[in-house]
Amino acid sequence: MSHAAESAAGANALGGVETPAILHEVRPAVLPRAVLVANNRSFSWITEKICGIIEEPTPTWWWVCFAVAAFVASWTVMGLTYLVATGVGVWGHHNPINWAWDIVNFVFWIGIGHAGTLISAILCLLRQKWRTSINRAAEAMTIFAVVCAAIFPVFHVGRIWFAVLPGWLFPFPNGNEIWQNFRSPLEWDVFAVSTYGTVSVLFWYIGLIPDLAILRDRFYASGHKLRSFLYGLFAMGWRGSNRHWSNYEMGYLILAGVSTPLVLSVHTIVSFDFAVSLIPGWHTTIFPPYFVAGAIFSGFGMVLTLMLPLRAIYKLEDLITQYHIDCMCKITLATGTMVGYAYAMEFFIAWYGANPNEGFAFINRAFGEYWWAYLIMVSCNVITPQLFWFKKIRANTALVWILSIFVNVGMWFERFVIIVTSLARDFLPSSWGYYSPSIVEIFTFFGTFGVFSVLFLLFIRFLPIMPMAELKSVTPAADPHAGADGHH
Repeated sequence: MSHAAESAAGANALGGVETPAILHEVRPAVLPRAVLVANNRSFSWITEKICGIIEEPTPTWWWVCFAVAAFVASWTVMGLTYLVATGVGVWGHHNPINWAWDIVNFVFWIGIGHAGTLISAILCLLRQKWRTSINRAAEAMTIFAVVCAAIFPVFHVGRIWFAVLPGWLFPFPNGNEIWQNFRSPLEWDVFAVSTYGTVSVLFWYIGLIPDLAILRDRFYASGHKLRSFLYGLFAMGWRGSNRHWSNYEMGYLILAGVSTPLVLSVHTIVSFDFAVSLIPGWHTTIFPPYFVAGAIFSGFGMVLTLMLPLRAIYKLEDLITQYHIDCMCKITLATGTMVGYAYAMEFFIAWYGANPNEGFAFINRAFGEYWWAYLIMVSCNVITPQLFWFKKIRANTALVWILSIFVNVGMWFERFVIIVTSLARDFLPSSWGYYSPSIVEIFTFFGTFGVFSVLFLLFIRFLPIMPMAELKSVTPAADPHAGADGHH
């Protein structure tokens, strides 16, 4: 082909714009996009599948799980009642370990709640469409985890009525002229967690509105007027008009933008409870990013722990595909590696800083009386996620579920190791001690898993566990350029 002919061909190919002939030899590979809804399911199938979970009679397994969860939740109720009636001394606190399971559990549950807002807000802003199958359940998990987390710092003060009513924690004007110490990171926690909980509830609720309207109309058509009225009450008059969708998407986007800094700031502020102190093992600047990575790590571990059984029970393999599990495993791997790096860096900084107290704190953490807790922490948080490098392990759903439980166990022990080992061996050897939890602490903590489970079981029974409109938007049928069969 002559030069003139090549130029003409280039001009014709690109609408009259002359291009070098070499560009016509470039054939970039078109990478196939992951299928987010398998088997080319239709819009109506998605609606029937999600709504059917709510409309069908309550299964027997749900009643059994609810009864067990309610019984376990009663342990927390009895433990807190006994604490208020007797005093905070029923917990195993003593000098110098005045923070123990209460703050360990608070930080643990707050960390669990981070994956929900991360999936909803940050992945929404980054246009990661794989979030659509898991974001609703993860958002609900966030709210329930915040409820469990709030229990411990409030009851840790002992006389709970003084903490709330006169305004020890909240700045209410009162006759006793008791004002908060706003320089205390514990006070920062109050504002950070309450703000985080409020925004999370709003984010979750706004996403629910279109689906509540679908349930309202379906129950009305089937003659269930009371249920239709209740769902319609919370659907706030949703009719699915263009104006409604426009306002919905704008409000959802604004809340995603507001929530994104909250994800990073809340656990950063929680880490300040430790980092701004002078206790060896706490006084370190790596805590804020380390705590945020750990929170996302434990949050995704809990999402896997909850969603994989739901996937099997409700046969949601077409909506929660292997690609979704792969993505969650990879994020768990990435954040687990960050946490492992933080563990190693803590030892390096302790050595590099040449502070004998700091160096002793970390040596004691790994080889002292609590070596067993440190070993569990490293095994679960550093070694376990490295297994997700292997595709065969990520493809084994049962194994992924077991590993996700190890992640949650390891993250609880991380908070235990940070708090207890640093306090048990402080500056004065004469005040050293060994901490053992009381039976009240043990039952109160394990009871919060019952509280969490009761709330989550009620959620999956009465509310759609996945956003139907968002699921439909990622199907081939939603593509205006697709053919009749849903493909290009």
